[in-house]
Amino acid sequence: MEPVWFTFLNGSDIAQLELTDDEILDAVEDGLRAQGLGETVIEPRVHLVPDPAFNGHFNVLRGYIAPLALAGVKIVGDYVGNYRQGLPSEMALLNLFDPRTGMPVAVLDATAITEMRTGALTALGARHLARPDAKVLGHIGARATSYWNVRLLDRIFDLSEIRVHSRRPESREAFAERLQRELGKPVVVTEDWKTCVEGADIVVEASRLERPEPLLKTEWIAPGALVVPYGTNSAVELSLTDVMDKIVVDDWGQAHAGPFGALRTHVDTGRLNRTNLHAELGEIVAGRKPGRESAAETILFWHRGLSLSDIALGAAMLRKAEERGLGQKLRFS
Repeated sequence: MEPVWFTFLNGSDIAQLELTDDEILDAVEDGLRAQGLGETVIEPRVHLVPDPAFNGHFNVLRGYIAPLALAGVKIVGDYVGNYRQGLPSEMALLNLFDPRTGMPVAVLDATAITEMRTGALTALGARHLARPDAKVLGHIGARATSYWNVRLLDRIFDLSEIRVHSRRPESREAFAERLQRELGKPVVVTEDWKTCVEGADIVVEASRLERPEPLLKTEWIAPGALVVPYGTNSAVELSLTDVMDKIVVDDWGQAHAGPFGALRTHVDTGRLNRTNLHAELGEIVAGRKPGRESAAETILFWHRGLSLSDIALGAAMLRKAEERGLGQKLRFS
């Protein structure tokens, strides 16, 4: 048998790629479009909890994108207390394979991929579901994905007011400073959830709760707003879905599977089901279902995170790495 080689991209390689905002958004949108056209396979994520005492778990995401001729598996650790050790809360590896033979194509440090594609999914959801004139963002949470949420939302909407809040004062202050430095516009740090989200055009709930707690009150949501909750543990009230004209998810198969997710209880109690679900985002991107149809609509977009987004962004990184001569070729056999 001829030698089999695969490409390895480490974190330094990926940083040197210097992907632009538009490159990130375009790659993730291509993955969504393929999903909406039925050109993908996505399996609901599964979880491994090594020991409850560790206060963390692993997510395993799996998918296939036919137009890219790639299958992929990403394993990401989600450890909420890692900041105490100076570590990211989420660290990941993405494995890409040739779907026709099963041979490995690449292994990538997927920590940045996870952060970027999560922010891209938030922003692309807003592109189709928020009012086009949305200017005020209320963002809860300051984890790594939060930066990309705000950065890519600002890329699309050129926000005039950005409010941020998180549980720890030091984290929200540092988050705001980074955003102000890199976006070149003021960022308002709030002391509480209500001040952050009340009346905002776009509300993103990316908190890092250790257990479900309804901290985001439905009464704070303005008519016509877009709400994007994606925390591991729910921070929203059961009544949130009652005020929505449309509910959109990234993938229904994984929305009603597994123990985690911002709307887990809404699914378990029947408040969110296949009947009252408006669409998956990919169906909207592909033009098969409408997104926002009026300024008056109040819309909820819940995303759990798509393996397809990881694969699509990983493929874009591989192409750019080849152009720039980055990465290592490792022998598999």
